[in-house]
Amino acid sequence: MNLFNRLLTSAAIGTAVSMSSFAAYAETPANMLVIANRIDDIITIDPAESFEFAGSDVSRNIYSRLVYLDPLDLEAGYKPGLAESWTVSEDGKSITFVISEGNTFESGNPVTAEDAAFSLQRAVILNKTPSFILTQFGFTPENIAETIKAEGNTLTITTDRKYATSFILNCLTATIGAIVDKKTVMANEVDGDMGNTWLKTNSAGSGPYKLDSWKPNDSVTLSLNPNFSGEKPAMERVIVRHVTESASQRLLLERGDIDIARNLNPEDIVGATEAGGVKVEDELKGHLMYLALNGNHPVLSKPKVRQAFKYLVDYAGMQDSFLKGQYTTHQNFLPATYLGASTENPFSLNIEKAKELLAEAGVEGLVIEAGVREAQERIEIAQTMQNTLAQAGITLNITVGTAKQILGRYRARELDMYVGIWGPDYPDPQTNAGTFAYNPDNSEEAGATGFLAWRTAWEVTPEMNAAVEAAVTEGDREKRVQLYQDIQKDFRDTSPFIVMFQRIEQSAMRDNVMNFSTGQAVSSAAYWQVTK
Repeated sequence: MNLFNRLLTSAAIGTAVSMSSFAAYAETPANMLVIANRIDDIITIDPAESFEFAGSDVSRNIYSRLVYLDPLDLEAGYKPGLAESWTVSEDGKSITFVISEGNTFESGNPVTAEDAAFSLQRAVILNKTPSFILTQFGFTPENIAETIKAEGNTLTITTDRKYATSFILNCLTATIGAIVDKKTVMANEVDGDMGNTWLKTNSAGSGPYKLDSWKPNDSVTLSLNPNFSGEKPAMERVIVRHVTESASQRLLLERGDIDIARNLNPEDIVGATEAGGVKVEDELKGHLMYLALNGNHPVLSKPKVRQAFKYLVDYAGMQDSFLKGQYTTHQNFLPATYLGASTENPFSLNIEKAKELLAEAGVEGLVIEAGVREAQERIEIAQTMQNTLAQAGITLNITVGTAKQILGRYRARELDMYVGIWGPDYPDPQTNAGTFAYNPDNSEEAGATGFLAWRTAWEVTPEMNAAVEAAVTEGDREKRVQLYQDIQKDFRDTSPFIVMFQRIEQSAMRDNVMNFSTGQAVSSAAYWQVTK
């Protein structure tokens, strides 16, 4: 059975979508899903390069992967996707996948093991930001011909050492694990880019939808994949439009111009439901709201200053006001529901304690810049921080920009402080441990890696790096849990990160929209399941 057929016949997961244009129609067509969402973080549609929230939603609906996890049935474990089965070698270093027959790319080409091998090899060769998800297994451009190879209808991947099989499979569920059409992609290669330029704005997948258009900071439009092997989705067209303001999304939703609004603030959630015809569904996501302090800053790199900032966050005040119902206080890099997640939240607003720590660090008259994406809740967080920091004698200047602008500066280590959200790339604790608490090469020459620790110029200790490496190979579940909890304790005390909240996504939708979900903590939206 095809991957998407299996999902449709299991517990309905649902989707998220978005819209921003103010063209009014009484209600959206019965076979069209229109969504309002903030999608200014999309920089590419190429799954080997895409590393942002909105982009992962697009990828999930146009590309299939070897295996997948059903967010509503995690106890069932990994389910066959394009691979109908897999076996692990005796030494635990090789996994051989049998590729199922009958899956077809939008071009009409059949999905083969060669396409699967090409897709993973390509991601390693291109070496874009998310490539570390694969290269952490020892894959390099020089060895992939032997470590990732197809033979007949099988694909075998061989890692540099034995890892927990679940960890490898978890990584293959990430966006970078998407399988692309080799013939189509290479037919559009330019100057040896393996089709990267073309795939930024085109698709070559075997999922239920294909990309019609992506207009940066405006919209994404999907339509049915004419050669999709599975059951035809009810929504033949999906339009996700960029709408930044909560009030604008609410107006569009109440008028019936959109089906789903993904970014309503607490006040507009209440207002929209009171108006009638609208329902709201809550899901605990894996997304974490955090602050990051630049370790290259001579003052922000001091341990006591980092501690002081953690006591200058009004966690309870924000949670109970403008974040009410949409974020819950969480001060650890592993989200709740993840293996090894900690429930310890040791910090609270304490201006006097922060002043003492700053005095001990010799800080006086500090002026810093915070970069903030133009999203309402993040701007309000920054403004709240501006107020509490001022009470401790620190001046915070706020720079607001598009996601691309602010992320670019953050990745280049140019911001003193960054206000952001991080979401797991795959449903394994290593996805966050390996970004927040791991940084084996802090040099400028290392480049803009996918490690958040690198972006903050944090010189992670050899001991913490070693602990992260040990946790990912630990086969005993309880020991692995303890390793991650120990790492998080050290992280809370010493890191330049201030993890504040875990997201509860509230999706407001017209009451005729059914089977909608954002994928809970481990996945992204699935439009093919939606009916209305």
